[in-house]
Amino acid sequence: MRILFIGDIVGRPGRELMRRGLSALIDYHHVDLVVANVENAAAGFGITREIGDELLAWGVDVMTSGNHVWDRKEAVTYIGAESRLLRPANYPSAVPGRGSYVARSRQGHSVGVINVMGRVFMLDIDDPFTAVLREIEAIGQRARVILVDFHAEATSEKVAMGWHLDGKVSAVIGTHTHVQTADERLLPKGTAYLTDVGMTGPHDSIIGVEIDAALGRFLNAMPA
Repeated sequence: MRILFIGDIVGRPGRELMRRGLSALIDYHHVDLVVANVENAAAGFGITREIGDELLAWGVDVMTSGNHVWDRKEAVTYIGAESRLLRPANYPSAVPGRGSYVARSRQGHSVGVINVMGRVFMLDIDDPFTAVLREIEAIGQRARVILVDFHAEATSEKVAMGWHLDGKVSAVIGTHTHVQTADERLLPKGTAYLTDVGMTGPHDSIIGVEIDAALGRFLNAMPA
C-alpha cells in the first residue's frame, strides 16, 4: 500500500501546487491514499469549506490540521459536516469535529488516520499521549493501517510520541514546523517515523510567509 502524506499546505501557492501536481503524483506513484495537513491552506491561516472541497476534488482523501484549525469561523460548521476533515483529538470533548477517520484506499483497504497536537510551546490542551491511545482503541478494529499526524513544535515531544506508539500504529508523521527533517526511520517494532514532513508552499519564503513581512517581525518585533 502506498500512502502519500502531504505536509502543511500554505496559502494560494501551496494550493496551486496541489492543483497542478497531485493527480500526476497519484498516477505516477500508484498512490492508494492521500493525507494532507490543511491548517494553513487559507492564506496561511485555517481552512474554508471552498478550499477543503477543492482539495478533496483534486484527490486528497483525508485532511488533518493543528493549532490554526479554528482561524476561520466557518471551519466550525465545516468540520462538523465533513468527516474527512480532522482536528486534533486532544482538544476538549465539547469541541466540534473528530480526531480520527477510517478511509477506504483506492485498493479497498481500510486506513485509519489520527490527528493529535503537541503541548510543548503550543496550546495547553489535553494530553496527546493519552488521547492518541484512545483513538487507536476506537478505530483499531476497523483499520488495517493506522497513520498518526502529530502536529507539534518540539522535536523531543515528537520523538517521544514515536517511541510511545512504536508497534501500535503504522506511522507517526510530524507536522507544524514547515521544515522537513531527514530522520526518517523504522522503529524496532515496525512503526515508521519522521519528525516533520515539511510544507507544501513557496520555496523563497520564511516557512511559507512572505520574506519582507517575516523579516519585519524579527527586526521590529511587530506582527507580520
